Amino acid sequence: MRQAFERVIWIVLDSVGIGAMPDAADFGDEGSDTLGNIALRRELHLPNLQRLGLANIRRLNRLPLVERPAGAYGRCALASPGKDTTTGHWEMAGIILDKPFPLYPGGFPPEVIGPFEERIGRKTLGNKAASGTEIIQELGEEHIRTGWPIVYTSADSVFQIAVHESVIPLEQLYGMCEIARGILQGTHQVGRVIARPFEGEPGSFTRTANRRDYAVPPPQGMLLDQLADKHVPVYAIGKISDIFLQRGISAHVKTKNNDDGMKKTIAAMGEQASGLIFINLVDFDQQFGHRNDVEGYAQALEAVDLWLPDLEAKTTPGDVVILTADHGCDPTTPSTDHSREYTPLLAFGAEVNEGVNLGTRRTLADIGQTVAANFGTAIFAGSSFLHDIQKGQ
Repeated sequence: MRQAFERVIWIVLDSVGIGAMPDAADFGDEGSDTLGNIALRRELHLPNLQRLGLANIRRLNRLPLVERPAGAYGRCALASPGKDTTTGHWEMAGIILDKPFPLYPGGFPPEVIGPFEERIGRKTLGNKAASGTEIIQELGEEHIRTGWPIVYTSADSVFQIAVHESVIPLEQLYGMCEIARGILQGTHQVGRVIARPFEGEPGSFTRTANRRDYAVPPPQGMLLDQLADKHVPVYAIGKISDIFLQRGISAHVKTKNNDDGMKKTIAAMGEQASGLIFINLVDFDQQFGHRNDVEGYAQALEAVDLWLPDLEAKTTPGDVVILTADHGCDPTTPSTDHSREYTPLLAFGAEVNEGVNLGTRRTLADIGQTVAANFGTAIFAGSSFLHDIQKGQ
């Protein structure tokens, strides 16, 4: 079969959920609705996302649906029992988990912290669930005085280590992360160990761009492995390369924030004319969802919407752009945790059927299966909607 699209531009709007899944109450997320609840709190100006079909997925306050969307639209359920970054992204690539990665809302137990401190030869600070920006303000000065690293977790399945770059050099921090990754196995196998270096003076500490993630290796045969076998180039932007341990990725670049990610997406489109460009825009989750910042989240949505015409102007006739998310993170609820939500699904391009309702997809793997089918391969799970979106089919 002839390849439908020469290039796929796949953008993950990190945590932009579109309504609670039926099992949300089992995760403590009944009533969570990231897009819906933000729209109730604050009028959203999203004309380009509306034009593509966002409000046709489900009713959103003061965002009327359009009669004929310019894109195909739908929503995806998560089939895996989780609501974190690794679970969502792995599912997109065809990996459906049978159990969630462990979470540590009360901090890490002695059987984790004890061996870690023994291996690194010093005590630790923190050991609790916390905001990364807040915990360095709280404990940064004590860290400088003692030389003890700050260990903390979040709503995600992560073991994070924060150090001041002038106190513990980067290579030593990365070595600590490798030690933690080796300890965190079996029942304590968290999705990621993350190096979180910072700089500055007490009262004004800021995180640097030298973050490094140490993820659990995804099973062989996931989407990026399959694309590599087909010699399909994959350009990863943001934390995609860390989530997949750079497997199957031919080029990658980190990002500082959403604005940087959007700029680097446009640059990547100028560098790579075919294959997959895979982007994660993290600010929705990292900067606003976990901090219950409704206004910041709303402004970030509007910034992406304002950028979309620039993105569309850079597309070629052989492109398909896919917009989705990996989970929810409703900033209007008391919880600062991720939320168990459906994710939006929008696809558009010159050769994409307009106004196609893709319905509720059973799994995020449907997107990965669609990408795989486009490039003549297949993954473990998911049903392709390539035939539905391709003009002339």
